[in-house]
Amino acid sequence: MVYRVINKMTKDLFVCLSVSLILSMFFHGIHAAGANDELILVEKGESLASIIVFADPPPKIMGAAEELAEYIGKISGSQPDIIEGEPQPVPEKAVWVGHQPIIDELFPETDFHFEHPEEILITANDSHLVIAGRDRWDPDHLIVQGRNFTIEGKQQEYGTVNAVYTFLQDYLDVRWLWPGELGEDIIEKETLSFSPFTYRYHPQFRQRCDIFRLSSLGDSRGISGEWARFQRLQLDSLEAPGGHPLSGWWNRYHEEHPDYFALQPDGTRSGFPGPGTVKICQSNPAVWEQWISNVADTLEEDPNRTVFGASPNDSWNRGHCICPDCLAWDHPDGAKVRLSWEGITQHYVSLTDRQVIFANKLAHLLKERFPDKDLFVAMSAYGDAYIQPPVEAVPEDNVVMSIVANFFLRQTHGRDRRPVEHFREHFKAWGEVTPNLRWRPNTGNPAGWQQGHPDVVFGRTADAFQFVAENNGIGMFFDTVWEFWPTQGPLYYLMAHMAWNPNTDWEALMDDYYRRGFGPAADHIAAYWKLMEDARERKEGERLPFPEVYDAEFFKEAENLLDRAESALADEPDKFRQRVDFFRTGLEYTRLMVDTRKQMAIYRESEGMDEDAAERVRENWEKKLAIGRENENMMRQVPRPGSRYAAGLHPDH
Repeated sequence: MVYRVINKMTKDLFVCLSVSLILSMFFHGIHAAGANDELILVEKGESLASIIVFADPPPKIMGAAEELAEYIGKISGSQPDIIEGEPQPVPEKAVWVGHQPIIDELFPETDFHFEHPEEILITANDSHLVIAGRDRWDPDHLIVQGRNFTIEGKQQEYGTVNAVYTFLQDYLDVRWLWPGELGEDIIEKETLSFSPFTYRYHPQFRQRCDIFRLSSLGDSRGISGEWARFQRLQLDSLEAPGGHPLSGWWNRYHEEHPDYFALQPDGTRSGFPGPGTVKICQSNPAVWEQWISNVADTLEEDPNRTVFGASPNDSWNRGHCICPDCLAWDHPDGAKVRLSWEGITQHYVSLTDRQVIFANKLAHLLKERFPDKDLFVAMSAYGDAYIQPPVEAVPEDNVVMSIVANFFLRQTHGRDRRPVEHFREHFKAWGEVTPNLRWRPNTGNPAGWQQGHPDVVFGRTADAFQFVAENNGIGMFFDTVWEFWPTQGPLYYLMAHMAWNPNTDWEALMDDYYRRGFGPAADHIAAYWKLMEDARERKEGERLPFPEVYDAEFFKEAENLLDRAESALADEPDKFRQRVDFFRTGLEYTRLMVDTRKQMAIYRESEGMDEDAAERVRENWEKKLAIGRENENMMRQVPRPGSRYAAGLHPDH
């Protein structure tokens, strides 16, 4: 067979098994053999094996193979060749990326049938290493339109790619602490080897990209796309819409099909409360047919799509249909909720049963029209009108319920300050009804999250991810992570790893983060972030003004911890000090934001007459903008006058 060498370097691989890797193998359930059976890939910088990829791989798989070769080169000093297609004769040693038939002969006792979505398999004998996973793609639709730019190499499942990034992290000890070169941490080793082992895993959370949705595949608004890919967030398999997919129906259909829309108490289908928030007459079969027709059009353009939204439009308690057929779907024993129509407000029963029945109608249509595809309906449960589980209706097995339960970053939520346990109970109750739950919290702004304050909570965040997993969570959609790495980065790192594996020991994970990122200064940096967390918890829990929490004593202690960290690094590699400076940037940004809030309070109290306070705010804004420009790859946005995130934080807004 003719094969193509991608990288002309002819040095092979040799891998030396370190104590940390042995421990990693143990905790991952790897079955190690004796040292005499070691697979030797690279020895003293001399490569002994090429990377072999199956013929005509999708772009993402070939890209992952190239990154694997690149990182092996960074670690060992010898970058292996990449061969596409099965070479003849088969080499004595090789790293196989993705499954191809010859692997079955090389590993006769290994099952390469992947039963679970996104399942990965990493296995080695004394001659070969396989890094593979469940891959699904349509070769005729590898190029599709994403949210706001074209995606090249679109797949339904990316098992092999995520297996490569797992191998790099768990077996070659690569860390991506944050985006960019400074956040990358590699342990150089001339010699690498593996005792035979087998590791299998499939992630429970199949929707992970929308935790960092601004950096998800096909979205160009974020700055963390490569990092999200390395952390196995970006390339997932459950692309469920997170918003209100029927919000455009009024403009598209109301003139020709007014019957699609909710009947109001005045006998009209007026579109109340507005074009983007109008409700649908969900019991109307014509609505179902229109919806399934739209699905067919979407699948023709992009056969990779598997989840289709049907959630009610926003403004959850207003304008719902009161036609007899829709009312018949409401269970009389539902919890009492407050609903409104134009000029009318009254108490009525929860509309959850209605939403589930509607979703089930569409789910049946999906199965009937597309029996050869595994397609899902996404339905949201949010607001008092639908957050309660149904009384009687049970979601079909191809309905994904998106539960807008706001227990991320929060101690309480809502104007009545309900404890987060209230929302956790909603999620848990839904988990007893259906196996397909997606957690869709609104991150909100509990302690300056949207403006880039150090709004970080580690233990409760890890617990929240584990709680979702324990209660049938299969995905997540966060609205929104704004990507302020100098002030929130360690929390992002924790979130990424908990999303890939919610059973991760989060404390050990963060200990590794601080040790790898800051060497001898690890304890000081850990203490710095504990200070950030404690201050943030006080800010939210007691609802104190920012200047009262982030006062002179707070900044003195924070500076002292960073100074001590820097002193501990006097004889260490410069990368450690640069990382400390990175967090100093975040602390300076925090100082400017806190002073801005303090000066704006003075400005408001003076009813806009204190020009000194106004000028101080404008100076702070210029300094923050300068920080943003200097760190444009680490801070997605700095709130500017005119944006809603700057409301009340500038004399002009």
